[in-house]
This record gives sequence, structure tokens and C-alpha cells, in this order.
Amino acid sequence: MHKEVKEKAKLEIDELFERIDELERKKDQAKSVSKAKFDVKIAELKLKKVELQHKYDELKAASDEKMEELKEAFSKSAAHFKQGLKELGALID
Repeated sequence: MHKEVKEKAKLEIDELFERIDELERKKDQAKSVSKAKFDVKIAELKLKKVELQHKYDELKAASDEKMEELKEAFSKSAAHFKQGLKELGALID
């Protein structure tokens, strides 16, 4: 069970980090008015990326007793990251 949780978290983090890289490559498509907002959002997301990576690292090393607590913390951090990606994507679309 714990192995499945860790594998699922790894897939999710890889997908999210690829999405931020993809959005960063599309920066030039943003309207000039949006580029300043884009830069702010990308900086915020990079901070959230560090936090999410930290949560994932904790989850990977978790004991059975801490797994549920850390799984919830990772899920919350991933949800915040996804929201930031959505907001960043809206500046480009």
C-alpha cells in the first residue's frame, strides 16, 4: 500500500513539474501586459515547487506511522501547486 502511495505521488510530481516547464516555455505567447504577472506567478510556483518536492521527499522516507499524515500534507501541497499552474496557464491562453 505504501509503495503504491509513493509511486502515485512520484507520477503526480513528475507531471506537475513538467507542466510548469511547459508553461515557462510558452511565456513568449503571453500578452505583454500579462508578462509581468506571468513572471510573478512563475516565481511563486517555483517556491511551491520546492515545497512540493520537500513534501514528496518526506513522503518517500515516511514510516508507516507517519504515512497518512504526510500523504495528506503532500496532497494539499500538490493542490496548491495545481491551482498556481491553472492561474499561470490562464495568462497564456
